[in-house]
Amino acid sequence: MFSDLLPIFPLPTVVLFPNVSLPLHIFEPRYREMVADALKNDRQIGMVLLRPGWQREYEGRPPVYPIGCSGVITHVDTLPDGRYHIVLRGVERFRILEEDDRLSYRRARIEHVAEAACGVDDVAAIRSQRAKLDALLAPALERRMTDLPGEASIPAAMPDEDLINALAQYLDLEPLEKQALLEQRGLRARAESLVELLEMKILMAKTPGLSNVAH
Repeated sequence: MFSDLLPIFPLPTVVLFPNVSLPLHIFEPRYREMVADALKNDRQIGMVLLRPGWQREYEGRPPVYPIGCSGVITHVDTLPDGRYHIVLRGVERFRILEEDDRLSYRRARIEHVAEAACGVDDVAAIRSQRAKLDALLAPALERRMTDLPGEASIPAAMPDEDLINALAQYLDLEPLEKQALLEQRGLRARAESLVELLEMKILMAKTPGLSNVAH
């Protein structure tokens, strides 16, 4: 359960997904205070993405996207100068209802955003999308093997949800693309959108000038 007010950590390039780990370096004084307070309580922090134009008022409270993902601090290193290295493990999505400005860092009253339930048809569709992801990513994995020996395929034992969320978080996608994936209603929609996004990027990479036309 969330506490009444969830500390939120807005960043311009980071989107957290459920069941995925995220390493963070905490150096700003207000966010050092946030981590210290979280460690004294339930160890939860909500990650949210800053909206475009955040640079004009970063030191204040620039607008953020309303859908984020909570994370629990699973590992922490406190440095001598007060900075932190932490690892967040994604817990669940939330929607910001209103913000509280009484502390130096941002907090929000939120509501949980449930993932859409998966029926039999959804499970089959997700497995199909997983096979497509394996095929789409195989060339990149094979190239990586030349520098770092390992499996040249997606780990078969990895649960569908963990795999799709991990790919959405760690693939080289634009922050707004990741935010759109996070906001999908459930795992099937997220998997289908991820496949469509990768297919588009591969097509654009193979077709000179297409990216200019698309913009």
